[in-house]
Amino acid sequence: MKLVFLGLQGSGKSTQAARLATKLNLPLIEMGQLLRERGQGQDQSAIQIKKALEVGDLVPDNLTIKTLAEKLSKPDYASGYVLDGYPRNFAQLEALDKDIDRVFYIMVSDQEAIKRLLKRGRVDDSLKVLTRRLNLYHQETEPLLSYFKEKDNLEAIDGERSIEAIEEEIAQKISDSKK
Repeated sequence: MKLVFLGLQGSGKSTQAARLATKLNLPLIEMGQLLRERGQGQDQSAIQIKKALEVGDLVPDNLTIKTLAEKLSKPDYASGYVLDGYPRNFAQLEALDKDIDRVFYIMVSDQEAIKRLLKRGRVDDSLKVLTRRLNLYHQETEPLLSYFKEKDNLEAIDGERSIEAIEEEIAQKISDSKK
């Protein structure tokens, strides 16, 4: 089973992706974390990734696609995975497996996302950077939702509820899709 989680930064998609991966015993690919780790190196790619993350830009598509492809080439991912925070635009969508089973879109307002992100207190979570990321999300990522809706594999989930209520709804939708 191949599952994707999309939503604004701060929507809770990473929490839900991790919980579902554990529940289904599938490997989790947290794209943001993967890129932050890749950005720790000293080569030109790492420097580009780090710079993009620091200002709230999307990491260049070629680097994002390559980083994910390297991860997915490992045997652990052959029978499925939970992918958190990818694709972010149409170029990245082109490089995504075409046989995605479900895309969970965790919906929260911009205000709720900012409130949550400022609470977590990560170094790259300044209001300026967060606002840039939200704007990029609306411009680049939201248009992808129509594509997944047309493929009939999009599940829109109200993310402004308890973690447990959201988790329960996602589990129910997975269960229903197996019937």
